[in-house]
Amino acid sequence: MRMVHPRKFETIDEYIGTFPENVQRILEKLRATIREAAPEVLESISYDMPTFKLNGERLVYFSGWKNHIGFYHIPEGNEAFRKELSPYAGEKGSLRFLLDKPIPYDLVKKIVMLRTKEIRQKQK
Repeated sequence: MRMVHPRKFETIDEYIGTFPENVQRILEKLRATIREAAPEVLESISYDMPTFKLNGERLVYFSGWKNHIGFYHIPEGNEAFRKELSPYAGEKGSLRFLLDKPIPYDLVKKIVMLRTKEIRQKQK
């Protein structure tokens, strides 16, 4: 269950602004972590979620829910990397970061860097 009423968002700021203050801080830090790992990303809204694109391709995106943050577009990685992701495994290859537990920002940064590498290799 999403925390906000379903509606169309124009910007990530507008999206984040619909959440309680404590969740807004988490979403803003997630956004800053993504931008730090891939400064050239373009921000947009896709599927009514904050979406970060690199060279026209979706890099990662996230959504706020009642008890967790959904994080989407996970890189292939290797077996060790899959084990690192497993505590956060959600549905259909997504990750779930529970709001009552520390958000793994270092892992988010690693995911963004791996996805950046995947996109660049694919576009060569």
